[in-house]
Amino acid sequence: MAAGPSNTHNGQAAATLGLSPQIMTRLKPAKIFKSAIESPPPPSPSSFNGRPPQTEQKHLTGLSFDDSGSQVITAGEDETFRLYSCKTGKPLKTLYSKKYGVDLPRFTHKQTTIVHASTKEDDTIRYHSLHDNKYLQYFKGHKDKVVSLEVSPVDDGFMSGSMDKTVRLWDLRSPHCRGLLNLPAPPVVAYDASGLVFAVGVNTYARILLYDQANFDKAPFLVITLDDPTLALISYPPRPIYMTSLAFSSNGKYLLVGCSGNAHYVLDAFEGHLLAKLEGHVGLERRKLNAKESIEPQRGISGEEVSWTPDSKFVVGGSLDGKVMVWDVQNLPVKEGPIDLKAHPLRLQPITKLDGHPGPTRCVKFNPRLAMMCTAGAELTFWLPDTSPDPEETAKDLLKKKSAS
Repeated sequence: MAAGPSNTHNGQAAATLGLSPQIMTRLKPAKIFKSAIESPPPPSPSSFNGRPPQTEQKHLTGLSFDDSGSQVITAGEDETFRLYSCKTGKPLKTLYSKKYGVDLPRFTHKQTTIVHASTKEDDTIRYHSLHDNKYLQYFKGHKDKVVSLEVSPVDDGFMSGSMDKTVRLWDLRSPHCRGLLNLPAPPVVAYDASGLVFAVGVNTYARILLYDQANFDKAPFLVITLDDPTLALISYPPRPIYMTSLAFSSNGKYLLVGCSGNAHYVLDAFEGHLLAKLEGHVGLERRKLNAKESIEPQRGISGEEVSWTPDSKFVVGGSLDGKVMVWDVQNLPVKEGPIDLKAHPLRLQPITKLDGHPGPTRCVKFNPRLAMMCTAGAELTFWLPDTSPDPEETAKDLLKKKSAS
């Protein structure tokens, strides 16, 4: 696999490849795992009832890279989690969680352990050893589905957001919750790169709360109102925004708000100004393109489909039509002073739409160390930049040399 932003091996610096619009637009599928999720069993003849059988395609619902970028793990609706090598492009291990289900897999700071949410039995978060294939700890407390789960970038802490309208803070070393936030609506959560600050997005109220990790029991130090005045140009009253993920950029300047509708947002992480609206994709509020849109906005199958590149220059995202979007966010406006909720954000279209998957592209993540992207839905794809010479550029160079001689 291609080397990414930086790496070392045996004390020597590995070749690095800076991400640019040219590189991002030339990402190509290097490996496609069509059997990354089990196919649904064929329906029994007794279930036909004179109608053609309908089998629902199962999807991969989450993926996570380890800190070194050498491994990626996926979770699927077939109740399996699968480990792959990012360097060889080969599957390493398939593990099953038929009893509890598996969602939101997240590597800890060890390559051999993950935490994940459950989809059956109860809403316990589970700490799992991939090496021994056994559970090391159970984190009980949530009373409804866990929809957001993030590991601290600096220590053994992690936090979770649930449909039970709470955020819980945990430590891998203890089964007991070490912090609890009660909220008026289901939240989504994110740590900043320093691990000192975390954000909580509260749906229905369109608020994002920023907390000091050391004083989470105090009031948030910043409350951001997520208000997009351009939505009133589509319908009035405007359809509410439904947040499904939050992610700070690695440089700490920006906060990416992933939504189930047809737009994501980039905010200034220091003051809360709305800087950009990312458009051009079909939101994952529905499971299929031909499904009708609900009256009230909902989560749908959104949550894992949009993320940053590790250099904070690009945002990559999925779409209900299977496309993979790349947005260039290197030239965002600078806003200062009081927040103007009526000011229109910069509306950004993707610099490229890559042909992705059959069905929705539900998971899109960029490797933290290598110039490689993973996308998932009904199958899993590893993407690498095509670094072969561009035929048009080669032709131009030849013409220049010819005219010079």
